[in-house]
Amino acid sequence: MMTIEDFGARVTSVWEGLRPATRDLVERALRAMPASPPTNQTARAVTVYDARSEWELSLLLAALDERATETAAHRLSDEQTHELGHMVAACVAVLQSGARSAEVFGQLLERALRARNYAGVDVLADSLNARVAPTELCELARHANPAVRALAHEALMQTPTATLVTLLGDPVDADIARDALEHQADEYGSEEARWIVNALEHAESCDDDM
Repeated sequence: MMTIEDFGARVTSVWEGLRPATRDLVERALRAMPASPPTNQTARAVTVYDARSEWELSLLLAALDERATETAAHRLSDEQTHELGHMVAACVAVLQSGARSAEVFGQLLERALRARNYAGVDVLADSLNARVAPTELCELARHANPAVRALAHEALMQTPTATLVTLLGDPVDADIARDALEHQADEYGSEEARWIVNALEHAESCDDDM
């Protein structure tokens, strides 16, 4: 049987740095995998984990992805490629079942977009409002990838207006929250959002006059 060392030094190093609880998440997901890695990488792993596990799994997934794209001189055998696919699918399954951070959602969305796995993109996008805090959505709206930014902005437009208002006092997130309010007013016809945007514009006009 293959061991983690067969995937190379970096994957081995990251794996050995995982806490036992995080390793258990991956191993449980592996046991739940079908015989072949799922092509759409949306396998479910119903489990609970904390922010540190999320960070550790994100590092492991990045190491596995890097290993999969190494040069021909270090290319994996067919068996190793098959097993690596299972490891990748297990990490993605666990992260998709419980990720909460902008960083990890950005990582998962970029992977799905690169693979043209649009079903996976839809699954992630549909879970943004339920799983990602508004401040994290604002962080995702500043992502380097324009497609990821667009998905985050779409999610913010669906955020309750009252929640967006609370972000207006944050110097980091205020501009993004206001943009979402303007879209709610213009595209969704929200009277509440329109009233707030008009009030902001009126206040700014008064400041300019002073």
